[in-house]
Amino acid sequence: MFEREKRGERALLIHPQAPGVNDLDALEEFAELARSAGAEVLATLNARVDRPNPALYIGTGKAEEAKELRTLHDIDLVLVNCTLSPVQERNLERQLECRVVDRTGLILDIFSQRARSFEGKLQVELAQLKHVATRLVRGWTHLERQRGGSIGLRGPGETQLETDRRLLAERVKILSKRLDQAERRQAQSRRARLRNQIPRVALVGYTNAGKSTLFNALTGAGAYIADQLFATLDPTVRKLAGLECGELVLADTVGFVSNLPHELVAAFRSTLSEAREADLLLHVIDAADPQVLERIQDVEAVLAEIGAGDIPQIQVFNKIDRLEGAQPRRERTEAGAGERVFVSARDQLGLDLLKSAISERFALARCIARLVLGPADGRLRARLFALAAVRSEHADEEGWTLEIDLPLAQAARLSAEFPSFAAQLGDVLASPVEEWEQPDSAEPSP
Repeated sequence: MFEREKRGERALLIHPQAPGVNDLDALEEFAELARSAGAEVLATLNARVDRPNPALYIGTGKAEEAKELRTLHDIDLVLVNCTLSPVQERNLERQLECRVVDRTGLILDIFSQRARSFEGKLQVELAQLKHVATRLVRGWTHLERQRGGSIGLRGPGETQLETDRRLLAERVKILSKRLDQAERRQAQSRRARLRNQIPRVALVGYTNAGKSTLFNALTGAGAYIADQLFATLDPTVRKLAGLECGELVLADTVGFVSNLPHELVAAFRSTLSEAREADLLLHVIDAADPQVLERIQDVEAVLAEIGAGDIPQIQVFNKIDRLEGAQPRRERTEAGAGERVFVSARDQLGLDLLKSAISERFALARCIARLVLGPADGRLRARLFALAAVRSEHADEEGWTLEIDLPLAQAARLSAEFPSFAAQLGDVLASPVEEWEQPDSAEPSP
């Protein structure tokens, strides 16, 4: 068994693909992920996979070809663009005699480099430990050694592998506890924003679509930006003032990517909660990306997975400065249920249109109704007053009659919590939001 090298900068990329598929864009994205992690890509290898090999994932012939490339280019790291089982990863390492990292491990490595906040570092370490837990068996020769005992403790003792597993499980338990505490603090902050009736907007989108650039352009926050995948990881929250609808909170979230590992979606549940608990999503899209439709589908899939698929959104097509003749504008989507705004965050083009779209969405999306509450609805009444949603109130021996006015998104959340609220306002909540007038013809492409 070989000893793993520590440098791991000179990389060979293996890109498994189905028969008849030649997805160069997926390979280029994987190469960009590798460069984002600090690897120097020296060679790539496309591997046709009709059915994953249980031992190696790729075929034995491709494994031999990969070994020849590794020797030719003095490669010390092989990156595989798929999720490998622990057995497949170990067998490839034995075959290629170098370190092998799959797509999940690569993204985890990038996240570990980019995490800056206390919570972000906890999330990354927890995800890494859970990933490594399945890969402790026979990966390193020192794990086979046994710990001897002294007087009274002689015998087979505990193997290094068993010790590492026990220590890893203890560390996972500690990290989970700390992360739960951090999540509770964040939840308190979100509840405070809810009590203050500050609408919440979250920027979501494919990684490197320009979310942080747009965030800076709208808020002047000065968040870190770079032309690379996962340039920013930790969410940043700032107030956005100067809108006709009043002040709101804008959150810049982590970027998504195709085939985002499920471990990351689970580990970053609190980070992604900024998107899940938002009143409105700004789905930032790279308008110049040739795979724009696939990128939109990837983001929508992740949003559905984290429970944010039904939140209203505005599609923001960014980077129109890279398209010849493209101009800032607003338009409806084909189905007429949403909006598109075409902007250039870098050149500050179309930001006024985006702000108008946000303002109109919150101005129109309100629940204004009369509500009759009985003595058993005291908790609901207190919540409505805490949200400053009560315009007027009349009390009698049977209870209270309230005139309420609050954002439709907050009313929807209250209806999920209070059945009596949902029963009286079901028709109001189900009615469509009035749409703004379309000044120009709606063209779906920039």
